[in-house]
Amino acid sequence: MHASELQAREHAQQAAAVLADLSGVAQHQVAVVLGSGWVPAADLIGTTVSDLSVTDLPHFSPPVVEGHAGRVRSVDADGLPVLVFLGRTHLYEERGVDAVTHAVRTSAAAGCHTVILTNGCGGLDPQWLPGTAVLIRDHINFTGASPLHGAHFVDITDLYSPRLRALCHEIDPNLPEGVYVQFRGPMFETPAEIAMVRAIGGSLVGMSTAMEAIVARSLGMEVLGMSLVTNLAAGMTGEPLNHEEVLAAGQAAATRMGALLAAVIRALPDQPSTSA
Repeated sequence: MHASELQAREHAQQAAAVLADLSGVAQHQVAVVLGSGWVPAADLIGTTVSDLSVTDLPHFSPPVVEGHAGRVRSVDADGLPVLVFLGRTHLYEERGVDAVTHAVRTSAAAGCHTVILTNGCGGLDPQWLPGTAVLIRDHINFTGASPLHGAHFVDITDLYSPRLRALCHEIDPNLPEGVYVQFRGPMFETPAEIAMVRAIGGSLVGMSTAMEAIVARSLGMEVLGMSLVTNLAAGMTGEPLNHEEVLAAGQAAATRMGALLAAVIRALPDQPSTSA
């Protein structure tokens, strides 16, 4: 195994050990990463057992983006121990790919077999108004970076679990699905880039999620991706894009998103269907 991969896993094990000590929860089963605008939904997932700053854990960095709280909660969801990250590290923060994926790696080291990755994003379907939840069916990584180290070959054909998406459709049959395209950021996309995304089959655009999902699969976790459309993508309305719009749309949809996440988590199967 590549030295950088060994180091990333060692850092995750160290963080998981401190997490178990500070939270009093020996192992968790499900991890949730809440993206821009999703933080208010955390209160609806379950009963908070412990609430820590991510910087209480080794190798985590403080948040730099508004809307990302930089906290990690241990939550009891009807007896299911859930690890909830309120915020994430982005590639554009220039801390490296291991900083971006450290929360997912820590979740795996803490015992999580399933991870739910959420984000706030731009939508290319004009029917998806701000506040629409969309399941991620597949992704395109436009960051120019890989979160894996060395000759570490991972099959990501069905990266976003078909059975977990089917479970979500049982809970809400009206949930649409889309292809998420991750750009590096931090600038929003140009109208020409959005036209390119549409031409290659993308329907959601953002600056997170794809690399976390790849690492989760490499560690044997089952992945569910869910986007909250916070704005129509560049060039679709003729209006400029801004981060405040992202946060406002997330806050407006917080209760509905939290209820949806809670229902999904309580319906999750005991074990994943994938392996590393």
